[in-house]
Amino acid sequence: MAEENLWLRMVAENPGHSQWYIQRFRDMAARGADLAGEARMIDAMVPRGARILDAGCGTGRVGGFLADAGHDVVGVDLDPDLIAVAEAEHPGPRWLVGDLAELDLPGAGVPDGFDVIVCAGNVMTFVAPSTRAEILHRLRRHLRGDGRVVAGFGAGRGYGFDTFLADAATAGLTPELLLSSWDLRPFTPEADFLVALLAAA
Repeated sequence: MAEENLWLRMVAENPGHSQWYIQRFRDMAARGADLAGEARMIDAMVPRGARILDAGCGTGRVGGFLADAGHDVVGVDLDPDLIAVAEAEHPGPRWLVGDLAELDLPGAGVPDGFDVIVCAGNVMTFVAPSTRAEILHRLRRHLRGDGRVVAGFGAGRGYGFDTFLADAATAGLTPELLLSSWDLRPFTPEADFLVALLAAA
């Protein structure tokens, strides 16, 4: 039996989960929480007008900021409820419902060749474990030659950092920089979070 996407499992077990997630971030924004740290880091990596893929974009929190900063953004997420919020709250980017394990943007009429692919919000720990390596392969295929994949997720979520880096290597991605947070703190063996900047090997 095929392994289930963990986000879809949560939605199946609790049909209100997506709406809870949407409201959670609205409440955080209302309290003044900084929700743009990931996007600021990505923005600093590229020239204005870069092509950016927000892989697992959710409600468009990261991609919307990057579009407002002048970048050409495409966002993909499996959850149609989250995509609906992205479309309503962040007009401009192209937001698509899709499974990263089947990512084929040229097949959907969207050219590949992204300068950066960002995968924030623990996305890689929500996908079906058996699809993780395939997702990294597909992200690699959507990069420009000198583009980079930036993925961030926490420890203790069923995807060890060493395993992730091994999967990335299999996909033809090599680490340029490993951090322990989106605010550029260095990665250490004791870190409980990883932000990996990966380039084509």
